[in-house]
Amino acid sequence: MTELKRTPLFEVYKEYGGKTIDFGGWELPVQFSSIKEEHEAVRTKAGLFDVSHMGEVEVKGPDSLQYLQKLLTNDISKLKNGGAQYTAMCFDNGGTVDDLLVYKMEDNHYLLVVNASNIEKDFNWLEDHLEGDVSIDNLSEKMAQLAVQGPLAEQVLQKLAGDTNLTDIGFFKFQQEVKINGIHALISRTGYTGEDGFEIYCDAANAVELWKAILDAGKEEGILPCGLGARDTLRFEATLALYGQELSADITPLEAGIGFAVKLNKEVDFIGKEALKQQKEQGISRKLVGIEMIDRGIPRHGYPVFQGEEQIGEVTTGTQSPTLKKNIGLVLIKKEFAALESEIVVEIRGKRLKAKIVQTPFYKREK
Repeated sequence: MTELKRTPLFEVYKEYGGKTIDFGGWELPVQFSSIKEEHEAVRTKAGLFDVSHMGEVEVKGPDSLQYLQKLLTNDISKLKNGGAQYTAMCFDNGGTVDDLLVYKMEDNHYLLVVNASNIEKDFNWLEDHLEGDVSIDNLSEKMAQLAVQGPLAEQVLQKLAGDTNLTDIGFFKFQQEVKINGIHALISRTGYTGEDGFEIYCDAANAVELWKAILDAGKEEGILPCGLGARDTLRFEATLALYGQELSADITPLEAGIGFAVKLNKEVDFIGKEALKQQKEQGISRKLVGIEMIDRGIPRHGYPVFQGEEQIGEVTTGTQSPTLKKNIGLVLIKKEFAALESEIVVEIRGKRLKAKIVQTPFYKREK
């Protein structure tokens, strides 16, 4: 049996009551108190996540912009120093290698943040397509990443941020060399929960100290340590794609509803552009839509979806929404069946149960 990978924070999970599971080869906390409690904390107060399993790849060199433009679907030339961008990386056939964040550190210097289960695959893909005067470095093991999310995230973190005014960091912007409790970190106003919040990148050696300092600082605000369970229900309510579910080698960014991150008209032709252009011109044959169960039952990943006797697709993610108190799901189905308010059927444990197609995102925070 392969040994599970651990983040620099593994030793402190028990201290906070963390229950760990195997998540894509990593031993990570699914919850500390309860998924519902942690979910609620992030929606109303603040929560702290260990996301150090995510991968970080540094890209440097005079040709790095041209190189990234060729590999990524979004237009990297639009990024200014101190800016972050959501994008995808595709195979020639338009299927997704990964979805990721790009941080522009300065001219000719970028940081890519990739999904944990894809670190090796992504790095190999980047290496295989290396051209021009560019160097890439996998920093994943040297870096830790913490996420403070929720309406009180700024209030909590500001106590530790010294002279840095966190209000100055706009959405999808970041600052380098910020001292958080005296620890040098890159801090960005990004996250995966649908709430305001920050992601903090620091040296792996400082992760435990930072984790404890943030939880201590947020006691008054009711901050809770949060696990993968709440991270999943939160991102799902906000309809944020998860690689391996809403996106995969077989699902293109256009089918998954992240077409906003695909710039078919940018100057550099990126890998997969022709396939995606064709898909857009001909119209996608499958579409990701939200559903709400009419009959009692919880849709889960992989459950088949029917219209009459015809299987029209399957569930990518489903759960009972802690915020909405409803059984909801995301389904990838044939486009002709994707009209809002249409009724479809989900097969749950051998029973065919009715659901209707609803507007997404399921949850949107009030700005």
